[in-house]
Amino acid sequence: MQPIVVCNCDIFDLERGIVTMFSISDNETSYYVEHSATSYPGAYTRLFTGLPKDVAELCRIVQGSMLHVFWAERYGITLAEGRAQAVNLRRVERLLARHQEIEQTPLLEARPLEKRLVGNCRTFSVLLCAMLRHVGIPARARCGFGRYFLPDRFEDHWVCEYWHEAENRWVMVDAQLDALQCEVLNILFDPFDVPRDQFIVGGKAWHWCRSGKEDPEKFGIFDMHGLWFVRGDFVRDVAALNKEPLLPWDCWGLIDRKDDAISSGEWELLDEVALLTFDDVNYPAIRTVYQEKDGFAVPDIVRSYPGNDPIQVEVATEKVVGQAVGLV
Repeated sequence: MQPIVVCNCDIFDLERGIVTMFSISDNETSYYVEHSATSYPGAYTRLFTGLPKDVAELCRIVQGSMLHVFWAERYGITLAEGRAQAVNLRRVERLLARHQEIEQTPLLEARPLEKRLVGNCRTFSVLLCAMLRHVGIPARARCGFGRYFLPDRFEDHWVCEYWHEAENRWVMVDAQLDALQCEVLNILFDPFDVPRDQFIVGGKAWHWCRSGKEDPEKFGIFDMHGLWFVRGDFVRDVAALNKEPLLPWDCWGLIDRKDDAISSGEWELLDEVALLTFDDVNYPAIRTVYQEKDGFAVPDIVRSYPGNDPIQVEVATEKVVGQAVGLV
C-alpha cells in the first residue's frame, strides 16, 4: 500500500506506522475559532452577548438552556408530543430560534426544565462549540463513543474540544454532564477535561476494532452495534473536524454503504485516515483528506434516519426534499 502524501512535509504510512504530526499552527487556531455555517448564531447573535470565557460557566449556561431527550424522565419531565423534534435541527441559528420560540428570555438565564430546548449529546456539544468560538476560543465538536454510560460498552456520543492555550493542548468537555448525570453515572473524572480513555473518537474506535483490540459489537447505541456503526461515527467525526458536525442519523458517502459495498481500496483508506484523527489531530492532513478523498465530505443532500423511514435532506436549508431508499 502506498503512503498518503498530504503535503510536502507530512507523510503517513500505515504499514510502517509512521505519522509526522504538526503542532497547532496559527492557521489551525484561526480555522477553529471562526464560525461555520453550523455554529454561526446568525440572527440570534445577540443571545451570545455577555458570554463568559470560562468553560465551566459556559457549560452551565448550556445546561440551563437545554434538556437531554433521553434524560427527561430522570429530571421528572414527560415530553409533550413533538417537543423532542428539536434534536433534528442541525444549525445553531435554528436551535436558538427554537429556544426563543419556547420563551423569549436571555440565553444566559437558566430556564425551568419544562421550558428548555430539547436536545441530545450532539446538540449540547455544538451549542458549546458555538459559544466558545464566539468568545474567541478555538473549538470543535467530536463524534465517537463514551465508555462511562454502560459497563463494558462504548456508547454513541458527542463531546466538544477546545484549545487550551496555556496548556498547549486540546481539552475534551462533555457539556451534558451536570450534577445529576454525574451522580447517576458515578462520574469520577472532571467533565470539563474528559480523559481520552473515557471518550474514544470515531477514528480511534475504528482502529481499535480493525486491529482486534476491541470487539466492534461493544460499540453503538440501543440495539445498533458493530463495525458499520463505528464506521459511521468515524466518518461523522472527520466531517466534524472540518466544521460540519451533522446529526447522528445523517448518512452519506462512506457511511451510507453496507460493508460488502466498500471496496478493498476504501477499507485501506479508512484505516489510514483513522490514525490522522487521534488525540493530536493532524490538521493539514485531515483537511486534505476531506477535500480530496471521496466519501468523507458532506454533500448538498444527505440521507437521514429521524424515524423508521429514511428521508433526503438538503443540508443548507434543512428541508426534506424527498423520501430515500435503504442502504446501497
